[in-house]
Amino acid sequence: MAADRLAPVKRALTGYWRTAPGPTQGAPHLRDALNLKRILMVMILALLPCALFGMWNSGYQMHLVMQANGIDELFTWREGVFRFLGVGNDPAYLGDNLLLGALYFVPLLLVCWATAFFWEALFASVRNLEMSEGWGVTGLLLALILPPAMPWWQAALGVTFGIVLAKEIFGGTGRNFMNPALAAYAFLYFAYPGQFSAGNSYVPIDGVTAATPLALAAHGGLAEVQQNLSWAQAFFGTIPGAPGETSALACLIGAAILLVTGVASWRTMLAVLVGVLGLSALLFAVGSESNLLFSVPPHWHLVLGSLAFGLVFMATDPVSSALTHTGKWCYGLLVGVMLILVRVLNPAFPEGTMLAILFGNVLAPVMDRFVLKAQLRRRRLRYGQ
Repeated sequence: MAADRLAPVKRALTGYWRTAPGPTQGAPHLRDALNLKRILMVMILALLPCALFGMWNSGYQMHLVMQANGIDELFTWREGVFRFLGVGNDPAYLGDNLLLGALYFVPLLLVCWATAFFWEALFASVRNLEMSEGWGVTGLLLALILPPAMPWWQAALGVTFGIVLAKEIFGGTGRNFMNPALAAYAFLYFAYPGQFSAGNSYVPIDGVTAATPLALAAHGGLAEVQQNLSWAQAFFGTIPGAPGETSALACLIGAAILLVTGVASWRTMLAVLVGVLGLSALLFAVGSESNLLFSVPPHWHLVLGSLAFGLVFMATDPVSSALTHTGKWCYGLLVGVMLILVRVLNPAFPEGTMLAILFGNVLAPVMDRFVLKAQLRRRRLRYGQ
């Protein structure tokens, strides 16, 4: 009996990097050559550009701050690694930046993966079901959107919330009504807001403040943002922020992979984009003397904050987003409009991507239901049955 309980875990450990020649048994999203395992592997492949660039940029931003403030060394265990390897803290060197970023990102990623794997394995063994590889995607997504210096125990707590209360309690893979990584992020944001709002949250150098461009826009509008960086810098991602969210270019590469392989829906992506551009253009045209975020034009919104990352990897989640074609358009437009509403009109929360997508996740089943009912009504009128 004990061996049978552990069978799903053994299958996951031995078969994660390969796909069986036969069809997936009992897993959702089966379509043509794509089964659940292949979809998740494509997701990880699409996230790799964000992860690699994010590690380099995190180290680069920290080294820039150290250089500007005359700080010669890191006052953490990571400095011991640098000394052991005989490398310095120079922002001009690719290896120095990549190493420092990896020393923050990789341990956080391993904690997220280990926690997600534990809960997935536990529920699979209790239910005697095949274990999903979704823990790998959930852990990677969360590690990419958390601040680099997030305490590991808090990250583990967030993953536990996202996997157990936003996924497994509803039946597991394919039955969760919201994205587990976003649910984990929302829990951590509201439970430990200081980890996200501190001046050194995304550039963890003690005693130094490095505001993100979106925070600058909320404080001083577009003029203050342009004093510190150009649009090209924001597009390429050489700015402070969470590892996976700074580079719109890396997100575009990931989007191309997801669209070419058919994993993500172009309708959802385009609908979110239309909603963002439409409302941001309207608010920019209206203007406001009291709210300086009105002065941010649409093309700047696309490269600030986590909009690009959320549009490509979160809003297109095949489980928590809408399934019907019409539903995808409605869902995407809602997410795009809500994102700009929260970002611009809420002075206490300048980043609206997380809340907008979670709001869309909650309403996606309702949208699909109304679309299906309308289709059935038209069919009855057309065929009389």
